Amino acid sequence: MIRRWRWAVVAVGAALIVGLPAAVAALPTSRSRVSAAALLTAIQHSAGVAYSGYAEASGGLALPVTSQFNSLADLFGGQTQLRVWWRGATQWRVDTITETGESDLHQDGDRLWTWNYQSQRTGLQLQRSAPAARLPVAADLAPPSLARRLLSGAGAAQVSRLPVRRVAGCAVPGLRLRPSDPRSTIDSVDIWADPRTGVALRVDELAAGQSVISSQFLDFSSTPPSPDVISFVPPGGVGQAQLEGPDLIEFIDHLGNDRPPARLAGMDRIAQPDTDGAVGAYGRGVSEFTAIPLFGRIADLLRAHLRTTFAVTTTVRGQALSIGPLSLVLTPDLPFASDPGGDIGTAWLLTGTVTPATLGSAAAELVGGNR
Repeated sequence: MIRRWRWAVVAVGAALIVGLPAAVAALPTSRSRVSAAALLTAIQHSAGVAYSGYAEASGGLALPVTSQFNSLADLFGGQTQLRVWWRGATQWRVDTITETGESDLHQDGDRLWTWNYQSQRTGLQLQRSAPAARLPVAADLAPPSLARRLLSGAGAAQVSRLPVRRVAGCAVPGLRLRPSDPRSTIDSVDIWADPRTGVALRVDELAAGQSVISSQFLDFSSTPPSPDVISFVPPGGVGQAQLEGPDLIEFIDHLGNDRPPARLAGMDRIAQPDTDGAVGAYGRGVSEFTAIPLFGRIADLLRAHLRTTFAVTTTVRGQALSIGPLSLVLTPDLPFASDPGGDIGTAWLLTGTVTPATLGSAAAELVGGNR
């Protein structure tokens, strides 16, 4: 009888644990009178608000990457678990949890530490300022960071209110962005955020009725995390931290031989701290594309990968394909603008959430300007 009672307790406990998230989500929510414009402004200016929590993000994009960029395919085509401690834009920590282990990022002032539990390796990057261009990292998928990124170019006329929703135990109002630019391939972005601080708790990005990326907190606290959680000291027994250089995109931005024009396909280049960089971003928010000059060898590898992996369209402007809302064009090798008579050239990789026709126009301008 005692043994049977113990198993009954276990069964009831398991049922309560499994049913708890649904029960919490079903709790009644109150209405919020905050306007869409006010909520938009709060979200856009929330980078300095402290918080912590556990979040899950899932993506629906099968990115056309080579083996060098498998991490990007994992970020935007799979599921990512995140533990986040945020004290501000230059003081945060994000742990990425997978089935095989954990890797951490610690931004503490001008120092960005990386720590990988599986390899027992730690790295350090010194950053006097935020890179003008870089590859996405797991920290970018935390709901508050993702929301600020997607709403970066939004105005009050593009947003409307959504009903209050319970996320991570908090009843928060929602906001829907519908891009006004017809060149965007994104249908809508739905965000639920704290109306007082603007910290987003859930983000859903949709295109053609399908989820592009979704990120939400399952556990959330507005209590500022301790600085001790953010700071990083290499564990005992681990060797000296390896001083890491910039990622490939940041490297190209600094050392690329070509410079993107001020305007492409009718869209202005986005102003960056280093406006002389080789990587150019055009448009705003969810109506944006990037122009990246690729060295010959890198372009050749990507070109071969696209031919064997994806159904691409090849024209005089280059190779083109679309994956959900993501459009991509890789131009032929072109002479350097600074050395038009040289034998070694570069190709432009154009990619973003704009229509294929928009990228085709941008490619035509780049190809035509070099021939």
